[in-house]
Amino acid sequence: MTVTSPTPSGPLHGVRVVELVGIGPGPFAAMMLADLGADVIRVDRPGGGALRVAPPERDILGRGRPSVALNLKSDRGRDTVLRLVEPADILIEGFRPGVAERLGIGPKDCHARNPRLVYGRMTGWGQDGPLSSTAGHDINYIAVAGGLDPIGRAGGPPQVPINLLGDFGGGALYLVAGVLAALTHARQSGEGQVVDAAITDGVAHLLSMIVSMQQSGAWNTRRGTNLLDTGAPFYDVYETSDGRWMSVGGLEPQFWAAMEATLAEHGVDDLPDRNDIAQWGALRERLAAVFVTKTQAEWTEIFAPTDACVAPVLPLDEAPHHPHNAARGTYVEHEGLMQPAPAPRFSATPATLTTPPARPGAQTREALAAWGIDDVDELIADGIAVQK
Repeated sequence: MTVTSPTPSGPLHGVRVVELVGIGPGPFAAMMLADLGADVIRVDRPGGGALRVAPPERDILGRGRPSVALNLKSDRGRDTVLRLVEPADILIEGFRPGVAERLGIGPKDCHARNPRLVYGRMTGWGQDGPLSSTAGHDINYIAVAGGLDPIGRAGGPPQVPINLLGDFGGGALYLVAGVLAALTHARQSGEGQVVDAAITDGVAHLLSMIVSMQQSGAWNTRRGTNLLDTGAPFYDVYETSDGRWMSVGGLEPQFWAAMEATLAEHGVDDLPDRNDIAQWGALRERLAAVFVTKTQAEWTEIFAPTDACVAPVLPLDEAPHHPHNAARGTYVEHEGLMQPAPAPRFSATPATLTTPPARPGAQTREALAAWGIDDVDELIADGIAVQK
């Protein structure tokens, strides 16, 4: 069970991070760093300005760190960011290439104040290349990187995997890995550096196994006809009698045998040979006919004690209450919000949930003061900083 605490703990305790707020992957990366114990200060625009997916007080991506609101287009706002940089270990930003430089808070400006700083840059296309200065979103990045075309059923269009593959998988997680690797280098050498985290690069990297299979002849470009893309009937989802779904993942022979044995116990002993590709169509039809005879709850109970690799497809609002997730505290209720717990888990330095999400600028006065800014009242009085 995840422990909640008003003060951060975790393996990154003592690491100081400045977050220049962007959208999607940047806030997720900052949330993860805060979850793992880093002292993160979130620098918002005075009016917010980032894409809102929920009211600020309920946006889980904003948890675990105070929000200050600064006018970055003013000289004193820029200088305040540079003063925050001086004691920081990491800065992360998600502007288009060149924007931070125009604001006077680019890598050269920041490294002049703190040569040890790790400067993390989160973009879709990267800091260079013909598309670097153009707009885009997750769907565009994964499309160009090669990650969208393979997803979907045979004969159908590519299916959008929400924004897990691009924004959060190929983007935020690579930014976190990058800045922490660079922090190790900075602490060993005293030398900071820039981390260019591009979603297109991260998605391509995530495709390493599929690229290997493709180049060895084990994966073709016909969507929905391969081992892991619903081409194989033993790696797919099947509808149940109540309109729900079960996931079947018996790739290895022993797990498929466990499934066959379990179905045989319930009168199903006529499955076509899965090792004969010519029989895959018939096998899919038979499995569909079998699974539609019982409810999801009934199949879940039947397969729960087995190694058949069969599990229910849970709606998002039900996932927190699954017995396994509940036992591990995979989701926790904290400050009135049901939310994913910090991950991964650490035996010696467990992570904690601390403060809830906040409105932009809700902690401007106290957060800036805690980071050594001694003229906060003057900044607020002059409209450079905003206290909500």
